Amino acid sequence: MGTQLSDLHHQIIRGLVETGVCPSNAELCQLLGIEEPVLHELLHRLEDEHGIVLHPGDPRPWVIHPFSLTPTATCVESANHTWWAPCLWCGFGVATLASGEARIHTRIGGESEAVVIRVNDGYPVDGSNYCTHFAIPPRDAWNNVHAHCAMLLPFHSPPDAAAWAARHRLPLGEVISLNQTADLARRWYGGHADPDWRKWTMQEAQAIFHAVGLRSDFWRLEGGAGRF
Repeated sequence: MGTQLSDLHHQIIRGLVETGVCPSNAELCQLLGIEEPVLHELLHRLEDEHGIVLHPGDPRPWVIHPFSLTPTATCVESANHTWWAPCLWCGFGVATLASGEARIHTRIGGESEAVVIRVNDGYPVDGSNYCTHFAIPPRDAWNNVHAHCAMLLPFHSPPDAAAWAARHRLPLGEVISLNQTADLARRWYGGHADPDWRKWTMQEAQAIFHAVGLRSDFWRLEGGAGRF
């Protein structure tokens, strides 16, 4: 990935972490010293690399994992800022980048039961009451990344996740612990604010899943699309 794309990604993530909001396109042009047409080209290239999701038909950032720039079912609150995250995995990623104490606000199965997960430096203070359901295998995430993120939710137990999937006729994937989710988020998103950030290769991403203990066929990335 080129230096310009890494610089663009860095400015967006740094702005979100430090101020709680994404720099505007005009601000990004100023920060990078480029004209608007060049910025638009870079944004589209970054989207092609799965480094960002733009608004349809509009070259403005919409999702830059682990952050969402529009409201979602997952909100991360620190002492200074509040951010939206596309999913619970991303919520722990935001908490990792924010560092210190934070609270992840979300809902069990995206339904009526609101929960608050206290975290410190990206790890849950007590995650024993919850688990995380991944409905769609990661190798298929970018076929519809919004659906993948929307269904990546907390539950009280694996049977609760199975009942939820059956009730809504949604896919039942795999359930992992909250601590495992936090560990995955730290390894995956911990360097996302670095100036030399780049997308994981498939091999690097697979190694992260293995390091967290995720080794079943559900987590196999072979056959997935490009970089992760």
